[in-house]
Amino acid sequence: MSETKTAAMFSGEKSNGLVLVVDDEPDVRKVVRMTLEKAGYDVIEAEDGEKAIEAIKKDENPLLLDVAIMDIRMPKVNGVEAIAWFQQQFPRVPIIVLTGFPDVEMATSFLKHGVVDYLVKPVEAEKLKAAVAKAMEQREIHRL
Repeated sequence: MSETKTAAMFSGEKSNGLVLVVDDEPDVRKVVRMTLEKAGYDVIEAEDGEKAIEAIKKDENPLLLDVAIMDIRMPKVNGVEAIAWFQQQFPRVPIIVLTGFPDVEMATSFLKHGVVDYLVKPVEAEKLKAAVAKAMEQREIHRL
């Protein structure tokens, strides 16, 4: 599990939220992490769905995520399986799909089943930040 925590988590600075980035490509995780950290989010990473689930269940208290960003095609536990697990275990955590393989039917199905956004790699920084902001807004609405 590659776990990267930002300085904000330790410095007392206010974070915009905690985002889990799940992708089997280290370069993709790095770009997404750097983009979101610049926007004020704390970011943790996992290289597949299995590692993502482990990260959440690591301690007695599950990690309090604000948003999860998932790739679809990954080894071990793929994105479809991980999304199903997250939606069952943590239904209030908004999920964004980030994939290199656009599929209109899959995108439509995910969006019908509660995924907040379906992004295709390579994604523009502004589009990624907008999707995360939208997911954060949805999370706030669900808290009310």
